[in-house]
Amino acid sequence: MAIPMRFEIWKVAVSCLLLLIPELVSGQSFARQTISTSHRASADQHVVDQADGYETEVGILYRGGDDLTDYMKEKCRLDIYYPSNIKDFSTVIWFHGGGLTGGKRAIPKELLAKGVAVVAVDYRLHPKVKSPEYIRDAAAAVAWTFANINKYGGSDKKVFVSGHSAGGYLTLMVGMDKRWLGEFQVDADRIAGLIPYSGHTITHFTVRAERGISNKVPVVDKLAPLYHVRKDASPMLIITGDRELEMLGRYEENAYFWRMMKVAGHSQVEIFELDGYNHGQMAKPAHPLLLKFVKQIAKQIN
Repeated sequence: MAIPMRFEIWKVAVSCLLLLIPELVSGQSFARQTISTSHRASADQHVVDQADGYETEVGILYRGGDDLTDYMKEKCRLDIYYPSNIKDFSTVIWFHGGGLTGGKRAIPKELLAKGVAVVAVDYRLHPKVKSPEYIRDAAAAVAWTFANINKYGGSDKKVFVSGHSAGGYLTLMVGMDKRWLGEFQVDADRIAGLIPYSGHTITHFTVRAERGISNKVPVVDKLAPLYHVRKDASPMLIITGDRELEMLGRYEENAYFWRMMKVAGHSQVEIFELDGYNHGQMAKPAHPLLLKFVKQIAKQIN
């Protein structure tokens, strides 16, 4: 299937509007609600606007063991927002952006009340830790989801991984390099789909900075998703902002990654460039594309 490399802004805007019309028409009322849980961290006061039929648990510690540091106990936590009246639902694991140096977990409001669960993840940050600890945390959160989502009524066959910017990089590293999930006895190919938003496909600029390498010097090594291109990876939807408005080379490296996946023989990989949206703006219009992709893949699984 031929994949268009550039889309006029009106096409993306119209498709996003069509996906949103059912929610706009329904006039669904939202209630502010949190669900008490023994896993909640004392500092966590996350509140999610959510529709009836959805529940939230916050501050769940997703890493265990005797070697947990105080910083791990603080940062290795997640929130899960899930439908309570649907069974075998799909789940989207969401990694926030922030250059691996900042940011915090949050459930995108555009993914609320859409028939899917969302697992929003915090992870340790530079400079308190260095690579590959960010990736190891991301893998641990994905492994936790596979181990626990059935308890919430979801399907471990329909676990998707996504994230914006640094979160997109983590999405690809966990999904492409099988050693990280392998540390938790999970096969990365169990992931139903990967949806990176404007993530590095070369080695992340923070990882390069840890080595004293300029962010203008591209590196492709084992900490680059490009290094792990393979035809048997999970289905993939790659989304970036406008190439003229994105961060330095971000569209181009994603386009090259898409091309090399096709060359390697991967049969389910698409790329969307959202014309008119810069790096920070592109996530909101990307969410309807994610939901459409999740629905399509879940239908194939069913």
